[in-house]
Amino acid sequence: MKKVLSVLILLCSITAIAQKEKANRIDSLFTAMNQNKEFNGVVLFAENGQVIHKKAYGKADFIKDIPLTTESVFDLASVSKQFTAMGIALLKNQKKIDYKDPISKFIPELSFYPSISIENLLTHTSGLPDYMDVMNEHWDHSKIATNRDVIEMLASIKPALLFETDTQYEYSNTGYLLLASVIEKVSGKSYEAYLKNYIFEPLKMTSTLVNRPRFAPKDIPNLTKGHVDGTDGNPTPIDTYGTDQVAYFLDGIIGDGMVNSTVADLFLWDRALYTNQLLPKREIEKIFTPHTLKDGTLTNYGFGWQLKDHPSYGRTIGHSGAWAGYLTYIERHVANDKTFIFLQNTSLRTTGNPVFNSRKLLYNEPIEIIRFTAKEYRIEELETYTGIYKNEAINMDITIAVDNGKLTGQATGQGAFPLDSYKDHKFKFNPAGIVLIFHEDKSSFKIKQGGNITLFTK
Repeated sequence: MKKVLSVLILLCSITAIAQKEKANRIDSLFTAMNQNKEFNGVVLFAENGQVIHKKAYGKADFIKDIPLTTESVFDLASVSKQFTAMGIALLKNQKKIDYKDPISKFIPELSFYPSISIENLLTHTSGLPDYMDVMNEHWDHSKIATNRDVIEMLASIKPALLFETDTQYEYSNTGYLLLASVIEKVSGKSYEAYLKNYIFEPLKMTSTLVNRPRFAPKDIPNLTKGHVDGTDGNPTPIDTYGTDQVAYFLDGIIGDGMVNSTVADLFLWDRALYTNQLLPKREIEKIFTPHTLKDGTLTNYGFGWQLKDHPSYGRTIGHSGAWAGYLTYIERHVANDKTFIFLQNTSLRTTGNPVFNSRKLLYNEPIEIIRFTAKEYRIEELETYTGIYKNEAINMDITIAVDNGKLTGQATGQGAFPLDSYKDHKFKFNPAGIVLIFHEDKSSFKIKQGGNITLFTK
């Protein structure tokens, strides 16, 4: 028996040493990124239910010089969608709704969209245009809009669907706004109260709440400020940019964002998803099941989660977020019980890829640092990159063009985004964390976003 205990103690010691070495590598990466003004936030890494590294890097408020702590609270942006999806799943489990129910059953003002179901909203297959574009064009920017305002706007102008429902996947915030309104209609509670009563309180997520800082300000301990790149290249609080910005006039919207949390609370959330604490296992699995389109094609999205079967890491479940000076990410490697979370309150110019390298660190692989050096291109140089680049596997085209002396990218059915230029054929759209790296002959480029790498060719 003593020998067995000795072996167990030795194995535990070896594991502890290996985790310590891994934690040191993680700390080295994020320390360097923070020092290079490439990362400002809090990270958490875990394996087999144990936190191996949790640390804050940078400032909660740059103007007041307040440092971040591991208890800092961040706007989760689109990482909020998984909580909206869970709210719907809980109502389904309570037999108050069905995923196949048409949205007109709960929001009769939108009965002119008869084919759209709850499941279509959950899986971004409704064809609805993004409400942000609609409101940006039609809404008075001096007023803060709510979900009810968006629904009334949609009912008034009746925007056409971008495609026949359930024939394509296209990410749309509109679906999750409507899902929050369904939660309120069916439960008789506010979205905030419903999530608090049925998710946050049961899981003891004591620092997690719904927060609309401009529409209904709250005094929240440890709340961070969102920052964007200022004209001098330094982080500037987004509130200094005035009211004519979506972060102001869409601050009353809930469902697609507005959940605020900490890395510790998100880790409680991660652990609960391995159990039946909130839902039976079969209902949890439904959340993490890719949606099937009408033609039998599988998407890479479940209910509020992006899904991937990685050749090296197994099944991964994650989501990114970007809003009002915040960048957020959670990824769960369910086949190997590994998790990493990072919450940032800046949209700093990054030269590394924290998601891509975080995966590598968890599996003891060499990391890859992409360096960017700013470069001004002549118009004739930029024009050599233009054209339509395709990826047939995901049925998407990206059109590269030149506008006002800058390269722009425009994916199928979406608006154009400007690209900052760097040496070695690299271009970036910082607000969404998009990086394009062109082949030297301009025949293709790799696009990196949220840790995913996709090849597009002419």
